[in-house]
Amino acid sequence: MQHRKWIVLGAFMGVAAVSQMLWLNFAPVQTLIMERYGVSEFMAGFLTFCFPLLYVFFSMPAGAMTDRRGYRFTIGWSSVLMAVGAVIRIYEASFYALLIGQLAIAVAQPYVMNGITKLAADWFPEDEQAAATGLGTAGMFIGMAAGMATSAPLTEAYGLGGAMLIFAVISIVAAAFFLLFAKENGQEMTQEQRAKTSRIAGMTAMEEFQHLIKDRSLTLIFILSFLALGFFNGLATWLEGILGENGVEPTDAGLVGGAMIIGGIVGSIIIPAISDKIQRRKPFLIFCGLAGAALAYPLCTSSNLTLLYSLGALLGVLFLPGYALLLAMSEEMAGKERAGGAAGLLMLAGNGGGVVVSLLMEALHNDSWSTPILLLMAVMALIVVLAFFAPESAAAHRSELRP
Repeated sequence: MQHRKWIVLGAFMGVAAVSQMLWLNFAPVQTLIMERYGVSEFMAGFLTFCFPLLYVFFSMPAGAMTDRRGYRFTIGWSSVLMAVGAVIRIYEASFYALLIGQLAIAVAQPYVMNGITKLAADWFPEDEQAAATGLGTAGMFIGMAAGMATSAPLTEAYGLGGAMLIFAVISIVAAAFFLLFAKENGQEMTQEQRAKTSRIAGMTAMEEFQHLIKDRSLTLIFILSFLALGFFNGLATWLEGILGENGVEPTDAGLVGGAMIIGGIVGSIIIPAISDKIQRRKPFLIFCGLAGAALAYPLCTSSNLTLLYSLGALLGVLFLPGYALLLAMSEEMAGKERAGGAAGLLMLAGNGGGVVVSLLMEALHNDSWSTPILLLMAVMALIVVLAFFAPESAAAHRSELRP
């Protein structure tokens, strides 16, 4: 049983990484897509932008299905849909084949992602659950890095169709591995847990949403997710433009973004594990917010490449693990029975924040990025303030939770 939990977690990390990789496949080759298919910049960008957009619509149904049918069923069928979407993209003769494939993968993504807290609570003891969630989050960052780093070289080496074939094979392997090796723990539930599970099973997705949002502690966590992912997505989306204003070349700006994601992988493994060790979440959440606030402005205003790489990596290591902590806290506050719905609502809020902040930054940008940068700093300041009001959700301190 001890080794089984790591196999199950590894299977999840695989499909999560592939989902993120497929999401970002077309971001580095957007110009090629525009030239090859004669589509607008908006349509080429929509191959990537459709993911956060559809996440907003499917996140709560995905969370509700996870709570009712279990994470293995939900992640299993969605990983198959993801692989089907990847196969459709092999047909490179039509832009709309790429779009249909991306839409299928985008629908599958929330059903894959929202299961991490349920899986962690099912297989790992309470003093390891944040670390398990952190590893799942690290899998997401690994996929993002792979998508950004490999798409252009593979397309150049094998053509667009060849690259899509390689990504499809990887998707099929990840889905097959999950279906073969991921199992639910099957632990005997207490009478109270059975009663809660039965009650939740009778709820619609909207009823579960209303039930979760009434919990003030959870609502604060959802707001923090909205702001934190809003900050990260806004920064990542417009980083090239922000740094370009400082004289940084697009290639170098991309490397700074890559350093940030790699830092996120490292931090998501280390910081949640330390949080588990001392059974505290809130101090680390505050620390992540303070680190982000301290690093964001110099990152956006510097032109020194060595400093930018260092700041990007540090921001990834110290700020991005806060997302894994928020996921762990949502499960601890909602309980194992409602973990899928809570994760769904948290990711819904996060993706909504990513869309809103990115669009606000574009609207505020005129001849300079100074106003959008101030918006990012205001978001970070609000994150820090709200983090101080977050309750401690770790098992040893749950008496601090507010109803």
